[in-house]
Amino acid sequence: MGIDEGFMKKTLRLAKKGLGSTSPNPLVGALVVKDRQIVGSGYHKKAGAPHAEIEALSMAGKSAKGATLYVNLEPCNHFGRTPPCTKTILKSSVKKVVVGMVDPNPHVTGGGCEFLSSHGVKVKCNVLEEECKKLNEVYIKYITKDKPFVILKGALTLDGWIATQTGNSKWITGEKSRKFVHSLRKRVDAILVGVETVIVDNPFLTPYLIGRSTSDPFRIIVDTNLRIPLHSKVFDSPKSGLTIIAVGSNVDSAKRKKIEDLGARIVNCQIRNGRIDLADLLDELAKMSISSVLVEGGATLFGSMIREELVDKYYMFLAPKILGGDNGVPFARGPGCGNIEDCLPLKVLMVRRFDDDIMIEAYPQR
Repeated sequence: MGIDEGFMKKTLRLAKKGLGSTSPNPLVGALVVKDRQIVGSGYHKKAGAPHAEIEALSMAGKSAKGATLYVNLEPCNHFGRTPPCTKTILKSSVKKVVVGMVDPNPHVTGGGCEFLSSHGVKVKCNVLEEECKKLNEVYIKYITKDKPFVILKGALTLDGWIATQTGNSKWITGEKSRKFVHSLRKRVDAILVGVETVIVDNPFLTPYLIGRSTSDPFRIIVDTNLRIPLHSKVFDSPKSGLTIIAVGSNVDSAKRKKIEDLGARIVNCQIRNGRIDLADLLDELAKMSISSVLVEGGATLFGSMIREELVDKYYMFLAPKILGGDNGVPFARGPGCGNIEDCLPLKVLMVRRFDDDIMIEAYPQR
């Protein structure tokens, strides 16, 4: 590994400190290096806060003159919530800027690197580009497609069931697996479930296993006919506006008002085949600046999301339990493919163990 790659690795580790806090902005870290010594460091903490480059250059002060700036994403050259970073970089008199990946934002791609290069700064791009892209896969999907990045999490017995015939699923996986899922909850903008999951399990849908934060993810319930009980725990949060109910147009107006009085927001979506059009729902979520969604159940929602090819990433947990019958709740409901060759192929990114549970992290290949 070369010097630039080594410092870019450190930059990526810094950027990860912003997980769960920067949406809809990207995760960015920055280092100022002089004579192979780090003289400044920073990362983007939240939308509206100073960018990583500004943090690092501020720490470096006069030591930035003649130094190298490492940043995993191309510095911005436009006004957003904060001024352009490129102007501050020029003022700092750094000699070189090493960039992990260009900004995929179609309105600014290449602008920062071109501006710095045209003003005499040596620029090196695409260092550890694939690692940088993976870190910001949510931002890339959101900024280029104007749609949220969708993660599906499933917890199954070894024979493929997510619950017993009574709907009982507590607990298929162990505590370490559940804590990991709660860490995923803390990183995303929203958690999405079907109303049947709320009716049967009555979950909080918060990352409570790893401590509460100042802002929990949005809780989104797919509920075509507004069947959600008024006593559901998703209405218990003191943070108003966190729960969103996706409904069709013909729902009971009196119940709608009661739910809105509980602090929830009801969103009307298009209907397809008698159910919420999930693609339309995702478009509505993007309009709310929701850039990432974790789908947690149940089987009907899983089946629809998979068949409509709306999932960008899978986290599948396999527990060493066997239901031993044919009357449980399957992972996905609805019509599957008729031939094995037509099954959805996955590219396995990682296999990880949590005590006796096995987690597979994978991307769909079509």
